Amino acid sequence: MTDALRPVIVGAGPAGVRAAEALVDAGLRPVVIDENARWGGQIYRQPPADGAFVRGKRALYGFDAAKADAVHRTMAALLPHVDYRPNTLAWACGAGRVDTLQDGRETTVPYSHLIVASGATDRMLPVPGWTLAGVYTLGGAQVALKAQGCAIGRRVVFAGTGPLLYLVAYQYAKAGAQVAAVLDTSPLHRQVAAAPALLRLPSTFAKGLYYIGWLRAHGVAIETGVTLERIVGERHVAALSWRAARGDARRTIDCDAIGLGFGLRSETQLADLAGCRFRFDPLNRAWLPERDAAGRTSVRGLYVAGDGAGIAGADAAEASGRRAALALLDDAGIVAPPHRAAGKPDAATLQRTLTRIGAFRAGLETAFAPPVALAAQCPDDTIVCRCEEIDAGTLRRCIRGGEATELNRLKALTRAGMGRCQGRMCGDAAALVLAAETGRPLADVGRLRAQPPVKPFPIAAALAGDDVVAIPDEARDE
Repeated sequence: MTDALRPVIVGAGPAGVRAAEALVDAGLRPVVIDENARWGGQIYRQPPADGAFVRGKRALYGFDAAKADAVHRTMAALLPHVDYRPNTLAWACGAGRVDTLQDGRETTVPYSHLIVASGATDRMLPVPGWTLAGVYTLGGAQVALKAQGCAIGRRVVFAGTGPLLYLVAYQYAKAGAQVAAVLDTSPLHRQVAAAPALLRLPSTFAKGLYYIGWLRAHGVAIETGVTLERIVGERHVAALSWRAARGDARRTIDCDAIGLGFGLRSETQLADLAGCRFRFDPLNRAWLPERDAAGRTSVRGLYVAGDGAGIAGADAAEASGRRAALALLDDAGIVAPPHRAAGKPDAATLQRTLTRIGAFRAGLETAFAPPVALAAQCPDDTIVCRCEEIDAGTLRRCIRGGEATELNRLKALTRAGMGRCQGRMCGDAAALVLAAETGRPLADVGRLRAQPPVKPFPIAAALAGDDVVAIPDEARDE
């Protein structure tokens, strides 16, 4: 029975690693496709294996060092029992196959069952001047610190909202970088109101309070309820202008780099290409694949886990990854030997964990709701789509002309969302502009449909093996 199964896991973060562990325990040898060079995902990203720089796990992951180490050690032990493919981009997905790119070569990976643990990216909203050099996503700032051993600037401001805002600011300050300020768009009263829900996970709540307290104790200014006005500079960031929660006076803080982000958004493109049904999730303010409690989607044999199924954090990713793998085994009629499953959580225990984390997650959304007005009311000359350089005014003129009432139509008419990022940077903002201009709820303006390749793909790889006629040298300049 197991010989006929070809399980594939996309992603080697906490969800992918725990899914692989459960499948290996049952005697399967899954293919694990990892876009990164080393397993761990974004949250537990490892430094380069070549030893270009060395930082201990405690320095890299703080309070979560033990959890990161457990995930890293688990995957290291699994390597002889899985087909691990690092530095591999899963760029398309269809019935029974995942199309991948590794070292410039395109390969189709067949599967009987697929677990998509594709993680998340930063949710971005446009701020005038955010296209200047020196503006990074919070995730990008974290990659620079964890994987490259450097800071994004000499004097850094972190702005936006969400727990990642404080975590990255703390990591930078702890590493010795100069953090000029943390500017949180979420008002303090919302954060206080969320406290009862956040206490569902007291240790996690305490960590967040510690980060804030540590930053304040070390002289880092923290402002809540701010309005981000403009990022100032000619070609490079020089300052950030903002308004406080109380008072109309504009304030400006000098800096040479900004870490910007407004929470996270799920990476759902592969599930979309595979044909999964989607539904609008009010908590995540996003369209997500329909799934049951175990991660089963509307496509038979396809499961979603981790932040790619809905933002819930690393602990939930581990639980949902194992939960999806157990569902796969149950659907395939396979039972892991008791000695291999001993001491590891069963489906019921995992579900209780996910339910508890879900209540905490609802509290986070209360505390750190993204400032939708930042996009809906941004000035007309503010760039919304960075790839295609489409500003808010262009979107509004198209909408007001009655030509676009749905997000994909707006994309077709303006090219917003057609660039290299495939709408990852601008999709949320474009939807908010469309909803504001048409007076409709966000759920009613549609979602950007995924298109292959889900990330930039060298045309040479796509043409490899085809009968391609070379252009003669003498004709190249004609």
